[in-house]
Amino acid sequence: MASGIRDKVAIVGMGCSRFGERWDCGADDLMLEAFQECIVDSGLTRSDIQAGWLGVFFDEQSIGKSALPLSMALRLPNIPVTRVENLCATGTEALRGAVYAVAAGACDIALAMGVEKLKDTGYAGLPERTKGSFEDLWLPNNTAPGGFAQLAAAYAARHRVDIADMKRAMAHISVKSHANGVLNPKAHLRRAITEKDALGARMIAYPLGLYDCAGVSDGAACAIVTTPEIARTLGRENPVTVKALQLAPSNGVELSHASWDGSHTLTTPIAANRAYTEAGVRDPRQEISMTEVHDCFSVTELVLMEDLGLSDEGCAIADVMDGKYDRSGQIPCQIDGGLKCFGHPIGATGLRMIYEIYLQLQGKAGERQLKNARLGLAHNLGGLPSRNISSVAIVGRLKD
Repeated sequence: MASGIRDKVAIVGMGCSRFGERWDCGADDLMLEAFQECIVDSGLTRSDIQAGWLGVFFDEQSIGKSALPLSMALRLPNIPVTRVENLCATGTEALRGAVYAVAAGACDIALAMGVEKLKDTGYAGLPERTKGSFEDLWLPNNTAPGGFAQLAAAYAARHRVDIADMKRAMAHISVKSHANGVLNPKAHLRRAITEKDALGARMIAYPLGLYDCAGVSDGAACAIVTTPEIARTLGRENPVTVKALQLAPSNGVELSHASWDGSHTLTTPIAANRAYTEAGVRDPRQEISMTEVHDCFSVTELVLMEDLGLSDEGCAIADVMDGKYDRSGQIPCQIDGGLKCFGHPIGATGLRMIYEIYLQLQGKAGERQLKNARLGLAHNLGGLPSRNISSVAIVGRLKD
């Protein structure tokens, strides 16, 4: 493959709004909230930014179909701005546009913003079909909980797992994420739960209960990226850099014939292996310090541990129950609370994940801070297990 973008682009500023039911503000307010933190963190000014990418998925009511709201809300200096969307990988897609522009030499300093006022769309993730561009994906009676419940059932069938054991592992994941979310003032849901709470919650789509599902939230996150050389002039002697950024979309195989049994995602291993190669990662289980994965449902996180090569096939349940992905485990997962506690304002999620890794790498995560954080992996899964876009980003320090 081509040499890729490893260490060609540095992240010099990031910001993240508080996620939640933000009825008090609009999308422009959320973008400004994230941007104000980001620009201060970067040490730059608006006039230094040369191009911008806006990721937004559903929210055409307040954003519209262009990136003009990004330019107007932030009073950007008449620079090129582009709106992107790519299902649940939309935030990562905005970052990819900015990163690739800098890596290609098209500009020196670029902005990536992801935002969604998901509450304002009426989206609830249940049978009622909603506005947006999911029209060819969400057919009548085809829901996100239903699609991922089938993933759980197929995984259990393939690996001959008792559903009771499956539910206990999913409960452990949710308990772990809520415990992490309690420590994060920007998370939407900040209440610890117990395994009893998770197992006893009302059923949404068997075997997924209420606490196995991510919430519906509003939020924004953004990043400013540049070259490592410019980063050094800003005082970053060992800046945070993008080691890899890869996407793999479905090509229709999952829906075409029976070679896919529905127990895993076909796209994630492809994106992950490309990212590991680009980043120079030979043993992800030893080299990856933390992960932020697409835990739209607790079963998704479980299955993704295998798809990312962090657990052996059929062994994720044992690894989860043994605490491998807990805060104190070998590879902490969702150290900020994940989608489970932040919800999933689609345009913002990918950048929110990178934001947490960015903080951890600099030792700025406060009570959540991990020891010896070196490489972080962020993963998005846009769509359903049967038809999706998988993105994998790996971020670390330039000299690590």
